[in-house]
Amino acid sequence: MLKQLKEDVQAVFARDPAARNTLEVLTTYPGIHALIMHRVAHELWKKNCKGSARVLSSFSRFVTGIEIHPGAKIGKRFFIDHGMGVVIGETAEIGDDVTLYHGVTLGGTTWNKGKRHPTLEDGVVVGAGAKILGPFTVGKGAKIGSNAVVTKEVPPGVTAVGYSARYIVKDQDKNKQAQEERRRDYAESIGFQPYATTQDQSDPILEGMRVLLDRLQHNEKRMNTLCQRLSLIDPTFKEQQQNEQPYSEQELKILAEVRRECEAQSSQSKA
Repeated sequence: MLKQLKEDVQAVFARDPAARNTLEVLTTYPGIHALIMHRVAHELWKKNCKGSARVLSSFSRFVTGIEIHPGAKIGKRFFIDHGMGVVIGETAEIGDDVTLYHGVTLGGTTWNKGKRHPTLEDGVVVGAGAKILGPFTVGKGAKIGSNAVVTKEVPPGVTAVGYSARYIVKDQDKNKQAQEERRRDYAESIGFQPYATTQDQSDPILEGMRVLLDRLQHNEKRMNTLCQRLSLIDPTFKEQQQNEQPYSEQELKILAEVRRECEAQSSQSKA
């Protein structure tokens, strides 16, 4: 027990730069207090002293604001930062080196007995306010973004964000990378620059923009091909294009104003 407590305290120093010394951690960190009481309550639970275990668990919730069911299984070097509002259900299982922030819920979605809470494998980090609901596994090294709502299995090393959670995968295959590069190059060629978005951010609006870019590029290629073929069939077609009615002065002013506005927005976004 003392060896485990020492590891838990060292985990605080490793993940919280505000921690200054061991005495401060032991006396002022509610995550440590809740974890100590849970480990005692869990031993009582395993020895079938369930009433005593629940009383200790309730006392821990009253003192720390963290509710951990005594039946939950928690591994080594577990760290709850701040802690207020954390809820961990009875059949939840937490691996080693896991970090939870305040407001996290490891809950269930059914009233049936048996496994109904999530399993967090080693190295998982769960952001503030996130809700992980259901009897599935969050893979090793995965990250759950703040206020995300996760209701299905999370693969190892993936970041889950949003409601309902969507996954951000850093390591994409070569075909997807080539496709993304082609989209980016085409977007730059037509002056398209999405505001406040990044390449590794998965978003429904951004996905829609990608589809539109693909379709626009496809239509542009088809139009160029049709124009070339029409020029071969009818030599006067090219002359008609050259002899089209030029823009009026008013139209040229409007185009110049739009161009200036786009250039100004581009320079502001780069700054």
